[in-house]
Amino acid sequence: LPDLTEERRKDLARLVKQEGEQSRVAVRNIRRDALSDLKEVRKEKLITEDDEHRAHHMIQEVTDKHIAAIDKVLEKKQQEIMEF
Repeated sequence: LPDLTEERRKDLARLVKQEGEQSRVAVRNIRRDALSDLKEVRKEKLITEDDEHRAHHMIQEVTDKHIAAIDKVLEKKQQEIMEF
């Protein structure tokens, strides 16, 4: 197989970036759904306001952790593509 041209590597890097953005959006959508469910549980008075606040904080921490992991993989993959 011939080596990739510079133009093709840039196209592949752009595709990787798009996939990374779609992954971030998916994580944020999951967070939104979880927070919505949390508010419903709070409205039904099944949990206290403090519990809701703690759960909200935990959900945000998990979201941040996964977005950081996506960003790390994305950066590594883009560098890998551009090196060859």
